[in-house]
Amino acid sequence: MRSITHLAPTALLTATLALVPVGAQVPGLTGTVIITNKSPSTATIVDVASGRTLATLPTGHGPHEVVVSRDGRTAVVTDYGTGPAPGSTLTVIDVPGLRVARTIALGGYTRPHGIVFLPGDSLVAVTSEAARAVVVVDVRAGTVVKGVPTEKNGSHMVGVAADGRRAWTGDIGSNTVTELDLVAGSAVRSITVPAQPEAINVTADGSEAWVGSNATGRVSVVNARTGSVTTAAEGLGWPYRVLFSPDSRLAIIPDYRGEEVRFLDRASRAELGRLAMTGEGPQGVSITPDGRHLFVSLSSQARVAVVDVASRSVRGHLAVGETPDGVAYTTFVVPRTP
Repeated sequence: MRSITHLAPTALLTATLALVPVGAQVPGLTGTVIITNKSPSTATIVDVASGRTLATLPTGHGPHEVVVSRDGRTAVVTDYGTGPAPGSTLTVIDVPGLRVARTIALGGYTRPHGIVFLPGDSLVAVTSEAARAVVVVDVRAGTVVKGVPTEKNGSHMVGVAADGRRAWTGDIGSNTVTELDLVAGSAVRSITVPAQPEAINVTADGSEAWVGSNATGRVSVVNARTGSVTTAAEGLGWPYRVLFSPDSRLAIIPDYRGEEVRFLDRASRAELGRLAMTGEGPQGVSITPDGRHLFVSLSSQARVAVVDVASRSVRGHLAVGETPDGVAYTTFVVPRTP
């Protein structure tokens, strides 16, 4: 185990508070959303019920993805970096405190991107694109527990089965997905998939890995038992992310270039419908635990759409920062201060 310093200067703990109204709200829908804003290098915390911006917090340069603990009290942002300056930190956010709790330095594990909380909510698995690895980090201690090499180029996003033992990466530069044993700390196998695989997610039982190909606009399914690769959807412009509904019945795919969100039946792979988002640039996506509502970051609009899953319609918007990307929802409601 390697100890990593995690200093958060006082100046970086100051929250920019505002009361930002939004348009239509969803009756009865409460909770909190945390969003990364890439170009200003900030994260926005929004109260869903009121649409109020609770805080805008500084992160490392070029924050891309964000994940929130199951109790909703801790969020972790990957500071990917910008241009020729690779990032090498995670920003840990105290959600109820509306502050940056700490910054975790990852040392040589640069370009952190995809991130998932592991069971127990003390560890996260995060890709290090430049180091060609997935890093397991203890969020509370601020330490790197282990690095698990993929030995593939551009391991950008990661999906983890519900038990936290196996992870899968989309390796953009190697045209593969790699299965990792997080317990043993080693790669199990790499499987060739359509070119430039970025978006990836794994079913809760670990039986399927769904992956989106940037070059072909295809979404493929890898059978974890046999390693076979089959097609689930085609004709997308940029299948930016893959999200499963909590009951694993739906696969939801925001298409950034195609400017829409697709809804598929996961088992049959039949398309159930699409939601047009012309001119809005849908990217990150998160879902409520009951599977009824989505939160979709709109990179061209500096806002997040609140989507009704059943009707596949936009019910409202939340104002956030410029170029929003990663989005995480929690049912936890930040207590209001006097």
